Amino acid sequence: MSDSVIVVNADGPETRVALIENGILSELFIERARERGTVGNVYKGKVLRVLPGMQAAFVDIGEEKAAFLYAGDVAAQTTTEAEPTEGDAPPRRSNRDLDITSLLHPGQELLVQVVKDPISNKGARITTYISLSGRNVVFMPTVSHIGISRRISSDHARRRLRRLVDQMRPAGAGFIIRTVARHATDSQLRAGMDYLLRLWANIKANERFHRAPVLLYRDLDLLLRVTRDHIGPECTRVIVDDRAAFDRLRRFVEAFMPDYVDRLELYSGREPIFDGYGIEAEIDRALQRKVDLKSGGSLVFDQGEALTAIDVNTGKFIGAKGKTLEETITQTNLEAAAEIADQLRLRNVGGLIIIDFIDMDKESNRRKVYRELQEALRRDRAKAHITKISEMGLVEMTRKRTRESLERMLAAPCEVCGAKGYTKSPTTVCYEILREVRRESAHYAGDTVNVAAHPSVADLMNGPERSAVDNMVKRIQVPIDVQGRKGFRVEQFEIRAKANSSSSRRPKGVSSER
Repeated sequence: MSDSVIVVNADGPETRVALIENGILSELFIERARERGTVGNVYKGKVLRVLPGMQAAFVDIGEEKAAFLYAGDVAAQTTTEAEPTEGDAPPRRSNRDLDITSLLHPGQELLVQVVKDPISNKGARITTYISLSGRNVVFMPTVSHIGISRRISSDHARRRLRRLVDQMRPAGAGFIIRTVARHATDSQLRAGMDYLLRLWANIKANERFHRAPVLLYRDLDLLLRVTRDHIGPECTRVIVDDRAAFDRLRRFVEAFMPDYVDRLELYSGREPIFDGYGIEAEIDRALQRKVDLKSGGSLVFDQGEALTAIDVNTGKFIGAKGKTLEETITQTNLEAAAEIADQLRLRNVGGLIIIDFIDMDKESNRRKVYRELQEALRRDRAKAHITKISEMGLVEMTRKRTRESLERMLAAPCEVCGAKGYTKSPTTVCYEILREVRRESAHYAGDTVNVAAHPSVADLMNGPERSAVDNMVKRIQVPIDVQGRKGFRVEQFEIRAKANSSSSRRPKGVSSER
């Protein structure tokens, strides 16, 4: 069991919550008031379009973008009582077995819940399988199912919890018993279940009085949600730097988790709380493309639209004396596997992930690294599936994505490179300018061609590449004057020359940036 600390920075325009496990920043949660996430919210939505070819539909829930609903996420219109099954997740129907047109039609109103926030240019993903989370249990009003966390290993505890939940669950509904429930008393469990049942009754009552689209229930904000999900016997402290947020959190914990009130602390340090705990530096590190390993090796993260690629390099690590190349490579890969798992949690990278480990000749070493990656991923709350390491050292994996990655939340596309990740070299831009001058030379009236460019490009054209400029002057029979412009980016340039009166192709000034 790991010791954890929750550090809350709530004294600014955004709320940031850091989860520190064994002295290491494991997860970072950020919520901005005007960009508050929608996961967990319950809406009364209206079907806009049904897409038979995709077995899905677009649903208006009142947000900026229409939400996306798969056929497999549409609960049966009539629920019949069945013998509940045991597991940690309720069964879902396959999209292949369903016809979306028989389930939904345009204009239909239905109760839905957001399971994935809008990501990039995609709307939120929703489901009609509503689930309401409490401290110890999750209530599922549309599924006849009892699930028990696999992390509760005691048969006696599982029987006790199952019996208690089965006594209170309504016909046709179900509960998932969370890991923390193993520490809960019978009265605490009943109180939590009763609260969720009353919450659902309130949602259903509001549904009858409102027309779609409308928000019927908003999930807890970040501060309360993270505390609810992470405070427990292994959490030694929850430290908050804002008095109002601390008081609100204290009232919440006193009401629902009174045993942990003494874990709450109001931060009194003089420096900002994230500086005091070294968290700001770790956030900056999590935004870097390259992550250095303690051994001297490194990881390189390239996050694209479709997938994230992670490359493992030995870097400066040459291995210990007496070690073979295979042993050195294996040691680097083992360290990388643990760090990759930590970085995926911290960066909140989801979707398809390709890991390129350094090639290992021995199958036994590949298995060793694979097991290390598997073990490291067990600490991650997000579900992940990984394939075995191929002979070329590649691992394919998926990690459940429910919100934007840390990079996409904290960073914006680079204005200089246009989000390409690179800019053209001064030499390349120099030759582009000369080609543009040549292209338009027939339309010059004979005056000087004035070129404005980034200082590095201008220095190149007036220095090492002056001969190329002079050759162009001889070819077009018009002088070329190149000047540096401090405000320009490397790829930006401007060409101005007096045009022939017969020319109508271009204005007198030509400004280009490619």
